[in-house]
Amino acid sequence: MSKAQIAFLKGLRRRKKLVATCQILILVSFFGLWELAAGLGWIEAFIFSSPSRMWRMLLSMIERGELFNHIWVTGGQVMAGFALGTVMGIAVATCLWANDFTRRVLNPYLVVFNALPKTALAPIIIVWMGNNPRAIIVTALLISVVVTILNVLTGFTQVEEDKIRLAQSFGANKIQTLIKVVFPASVPDIINAIKINIGLSFVGVIVGEFLVAQAGLGFLIVYGSQIFRMDMVMLSILVLCCLAAVFYAVITIIEKRFANWVE
Repeated sequence: MSKAQIAFLKGLRRRKKLVATCQILILVSFFGLWELAAGLGWIEAFIFSSPSRMWRMLLSMIERGELFNHIWVTGGQVMAGFALGTVMGIAVATCLWANDFTRRVLNPYLVVFNALPKTALAPIIIVWMGNNPRAIIVTALLISVVVTILNVLTGFTQVEEDKIRLAQSFGANKIQTLIKVVFPASVPDIINAIKINIGLSFVGVIVGEFLVAQAGLGFLIVYGSQIFRMDMVMLSILVLCCLAAVFYAVITIIEKRFANWVE
């Protein structure tokens, strides 16, 4: 490599380190200022909690063996809702792409259902499904599946017509065109839909846990607020953020490996 290329790569590495350092400093400063404000009485620790109170609650819940059970419950339900929403969303988008008439008929309904606050349906789902984890998973499914359908379908319909006509001119049928042309060209849209889907699955699961759960991070948030243990509430929210970050990181790793495989 030339000196210019080496200098450029060094600059990229320095920039990455600088970004990571700033991210860590912001996080440390946030928790440090929070603890300082609680310690000096600028905020009421009983209402706003503090990092030290959350740390003690964390150790207490780990000693009692409670925390990991709640994480497992929420994580499992998120995975179930995420998997169902992703698979069903891609499947429905594929069927709508293959049938132009059905797509035109159902498109207004999809748009309206996407605009509808799905959390408003959660009580109805609980009445239909019962007070059990299935209601929570269905809530997560309904919140995520329509967004997945619309995003993936948009990617499918934006594939260049010239590429599709070229494949058809060589005798490709609908399925072959989908597999060889449409699907590969829509991979970025599918990945983006999956990234959005994981966040929406968390929303659906937490909403369901607010209403019916006997375990899970959503249950801890509601229970902690009812008994005025804000350290439990804030800890649950923090753990939920960490769990969401782990899910997103896994999807990002899969995305990079899939991109390398495609290349």
